[in-house]
Amino acid sequence: MEYKVIGLMSGTSLDGVDLAFCTFKKEDDWSYEILATKTYPYSDHWLEILRNISFVNKEHLEVINKDLGSYYADLITDFCDTNHLIPDIVSSHGHTVHHQPEKGYTLQIGSGGVIASHIRTTTINDFRSKDLKLGGQGAPLVPLGDELLFSEYDQCLNLGGFANISFNNGKRVAYDICPCNMMLNELSLKIDLPYDKDGEIARYGDIDSSLLKELNALEYYSLPFPKSLGREWYLENILSLLEKSKASIPEKLATCTEHIAHQVSNSINRNGSGKILLTGGGSYNKFLIEKLDNKTTGTIVIPDPTIIDFKEAMIFAFLGVLRIRNEVNVLSSVTGANKDHCSGVIHNP
Repeated sequence: MEYKVIGLMSGTSLDGVDLAFCTFKKEDDWSYEILATKTYPYSDHWLEILRNISFVNKEHLEVINKDLGSYYADLITDFCDTNHLIPDIVSSHGHTVHHQPEKGYTLQIGSGGVIASHIRTTTINDFRSKDLKLGGQGAPLVPLGDELLFSEYDQCLNLGGFANISFNNGKRVAYDICPCNMMLNELSLKIDLPYDKDGEIARYGDIDSSLLKELNALEYYSLPFPKSLGREWYLENILSLLEKSKASIPEKLATCTEHIAHQVSNSINRNGSGKILLTGGGSYNKFLIEKLDNKTTGTIVIPDPTIIDFKEAMIFAFLGVLRIRNEVNVLSSVTGANKDHCSGVIHNP
């Protein structure tokens, strides 16, 4: 049987809503094709809301949840109309508002029920909550796709809002490494740029050794996995250091890029290097990639732009297929839950 699925992903870097129309087939192994893609940048209205959503009360948050679901439904409708698509299901990660696994709490908004009723298509969302109830981190979830769809790579590295990595050391293991594009993009916004193109501003900034030492000394980096990061951790631990620092924005960009390269290369080298698939928006940061090349012993493989930009949306589409089939789509070896399980809430139109 072939499944036709739209995957929706909204990352912590707020660079837009990724939509990927994919097909999946199961023979001996799973295979996939990505047939259409688009990133819809968030409007200024939604950027303002999502950047400040941590401070919204519960009642207002529920209104935003429904409104964002309606907004996502409009984007999906435009995507389908433009590309003449008829999906069997929509599988939506939504947008993470809170992720505090140590408190047993995670929340992604963009109501799946609203999406399903608007587009008249079965929609699956809320892939993380069940894992926390089973004692897990609720993240990362993409590594199951790494295991089943990208097994030819020794490690899969994603440079998104946070950098995360997955690999198989007898079982699939994964964790968030450190903040990445979210940190760099927010620094760039302070000089009226959406991001530091190719890392050119960082390239010519001086590294603040004191700030770098403080960043690298954060307790999270010495914790064992499974572990994951959320925006709350970033605000409390990273942003506080950046705001306290007297360094210029170019110096902060240079220092944070070095920090990312240090933490990511440590993870890669600790896991045995080998052949490393690189995806996520950070793959376009030439300066960061040069640093990783110099600091790692493995072979970094940068795939075509469709995989770089839409791998996560595609894998969430795949997680939706597994949910419909009632098959395992979350690995306890990755999240720390007490068992493998099938997660996601199904909304029928």
